Amino acid sequence: MEKQTITIYDVAREADVSMATVSRVVNGNPNVKPATRKKVLEVIDRLDYRPNAVARGLASKKTTTVGVIIPDVTNVYFSSLARGIDDVASMYKYNIILANSDANEQKELQVLNTLLAKQVDGIIFMGNKITDELRKQIDKTKTPVVLAGSLDDKEEFESVHINYVDAVEEAVSDLINHGNDKIAFISGPLSEPINSKYRLQGYKNALSKNGIACDEELVFETDYSYHSGEILWPALQSVGATAAYVGDDELAVGVLNGAQDAGAKVPTDFEIVTSNNSKLTELVRPKLSSITQPLYDIGAVSMRFLTKMMNKEETSADEKTIELPYGYIKRGSTK
Repeated sequence: MEKQTITIYDVAREADVSMATVSRVVNGNPNVKPATRKKVLEVIDRLDYRPNAVARGLASKKTTTVGVIIPDVTNVYFSSLARGIDDVASMYKYNIILANSDANEQKELQVLNTLLAKQVDGIIFMGNKITDELRKQIDKTKTPVVLAGSLDDKEEFESVHINYVDAVEEAVSDLINHGNDKIAFISGPLSEPINSKYRLQGYKNALSKNGIACDEELVFETDYSYHSGEILWPALQSVGATAAYVGDDELAVGVLNGAQDAGAKVPTDFEIVTSNNSKLTELVRPKLSSITQPLYDIGAVSMRFLTKMMNKEETSADEKTIELPYGYIKRGSTK
């Protein structure tokens, strides 16, 4: 037998109060007598009444729900960001709808429209590329959007990230200081601005400042999977690479294991620096040297930024893009 839905009307009838009084109790309004509040709460508990979030949203024009679009929920980098988002969302009484897009452009559009149909108050987007179609769809809605851990090369959307150009330049410069002049750049798709316009620029800056010509044969474009890194070793050997900067930790672990499986000694024969300092960097041997990003903080600040936008709090003009500090930690994968 299907369970009957308990409504605010049922609670009001059983407690012998108005629906407005029940609403005030549910929403924590202090203008209710303690005895009345106690009676209403007892009825709510007995009937197992759960307020309809959709109906409340229609009345207030707010659903206190935020959509989070994540390219790969299994990637430690994105899950670390999501933890920061969720903690701050809870603090500000927002619920999260986490939607996995598989880094697929069509699925991103589908997920975005699904979230908008659910009347979310705001969206946090973690993808590394804003396609023209996605940009058009976001522009059509008045729903605020913040990019977490990425950035918009057209600077139309608010974002929270580190300075990827400077961070990669510092990491690659360290490899050059160890005597490497054949350093591979290994990243996800170069169609993503974070790779082509920022990380690659940092790599080129380091080479240029040290008088090393950029060899396109040392630039490797792949996806972010472990397997893609693992099978790269023969190609790295064929171009004489002695070190690599890698744009993702899972990818870097693949490069590390592929090299060692082939008999190369890390860091004696080959040095590796990765990008995100997720927990993966310390689970492998040798541990991976890495750019450090405040992953939790990027997620947390993104969510706080979004709450300001959703509540129309005043923000300064220079707050459209928030750059958090990065670091660089040397471990066993470099000399």
